[in-house]
Amino acid sequence: MRADFQELDRRRKDQYVSRAMANLLYNIVLTVAALFLIPFFLVKIVVAGKYRKSLGPKFGFVPDRVFGEMTGSPRIWMHAVSVGEVTAAAPIISFLRLLYPGACIVLSTSTETGQEMARRLVKDATSHIYYPLDLPSVVRKVIDRVRPDIFVPVETEIWPNFIRACGERGIPVAMVNGRISPRSFKRYRQTRFFWRHVMNMVAVTGVISSIDASRLEALGVEPSKIHIMGNAKYDSLAARADDPLRDDIAARLDIPPGTQVFVAGSTHDGEDDVVLKVYRALVERYPGMLMIIVPRHPERGGAVLSLAHDAGFHDCVTMTQVRRGERRGGRRIVIVDVIGELFRVYSLATAVFCGGSLVPRGGQNILEPAAWGKVVLYGPSMEDFTDERERLEEAGGGITVRDGGELLDEMLRLMEDPEALERRGEAGRAIVTSNGGAARRYAELIRDRLNDSRGRGVEDARIRVK
Repeated sequence: MRADFQELDRRRKDQYVSRAMANLLYNIVLTVAALFLIPFFLVKIVVAGKYRKSLGPKFGFVPDRVFGEMTGSPRIWMHAVSVGEVTAAAPIISFLRLLYPGACIVLSTSTETGQEMARRLVKDATSHIYYPLDLPSVVRKVIDRVRPDIFVPVETEIWPNFIRACGERGIPVAMVNGRISPRSFKRYRQTRFFWRHVMNMVAVTGVISSIDASRLEALGVEPSKIHIMGNAKYDSLAARADDPLRDDIAARLDIPPGTQVFVAGSTHDGEDDVVLKVYRALVERYPGMLMIIVPRHPERGGAVLSLAHDAGFHDCVTMTQVRRGERRGGRRIVIVDVIGELFRVYSLATAVFCGGSLVPRGGQNILEPAAWGKVVLYGPSMEDFTDERERLEEAGGGITVRDGGELLDEMLRLMEDPEALERRGEAGRAIVTSNGGAARRYAELIRDRLNDSRGRGVEDARIRVK
């Protein structure tokens, strides 16, 4: 018996040493990377103006007034990396506000585009901040200023030093809308020995699907911590798709009702020339058809404009020009080179191509156009949105194409049968609206975990959101 205890003690010591060495290696790599990245960020700030707003706060330089605005109880810190995660966080925060009217809800983002979206979309948050870089001294400083009762990362955003600092302070971590893409799973699995310990510091995990749950289990997360709860983005999209939003973008782009519009959203390098060729063939059949291209990265707007000119389309306008007061004036192609317009642009579409899918990028969010009742076409690379693709295709609202030729054939087939196009689009919309409720479940998961951690002193929030 004594030998058994000694063996157990030895194993625990080995595990402790292994974790300590892994943490040390992680922080050495992180520090070296920071030394090389700081000059890069400084150049970007000077040359392009990027990161000017976020770099200081990422290193913990946040004005005192920001922390002074954080009043109320309980104090809930939710983190959404960028635009996509913000759309998932928004409805969860709305339900949290119903559960805790007097709460201090802090929403952080990592990117400036995410911060812009968060401030515009998430009005129920008390405060908006940038997420600190995962350097030990920085995260400790910011956590001690925010003083959250619970930390809630959205979509498997796990940073080891931050999570460890929360654990040291007794702050529970509750992941919501968790998902692990095939590419991320492959990377995590290769360093499973490190991530198993980090992931198990998370108190409870709400995930989108059974696939995400099984991947977390494979990484060593205790099954009792994992709860399958659906995708909160369904709630967000269903609530946002309304007539005023569509009317606003239609007016700004001078697009009257009934105009045929081919929207290519979230395109990546290698896809823009394909959709331009498809549009060239479509406009021969439908001369009045317009096209709107929304590159996944707005800074590629100039390159896309050049491709359009090379393809013979010189009647183009950019969204930057429109925002400056310039009218579309009959020009056939609009290039959206700014952030925050994609969702409303989808409302104008006759049919949609969703990018990041004809090139190996894992796809983009096909639920956004589906929420407007649009049939969505996409390439075979949809690994990051497998569940969404299956649901839409079962309903008839989603179509996989292998190349530009198939994209053109499917577009022509859809446009030649307007009734079927509308019917299939509405079937896709029904998928979005009928799968709501995840945001409420995530809010209640946070509430339950918060109650467990605060015990008798917690504000009573037993009222369930209907």
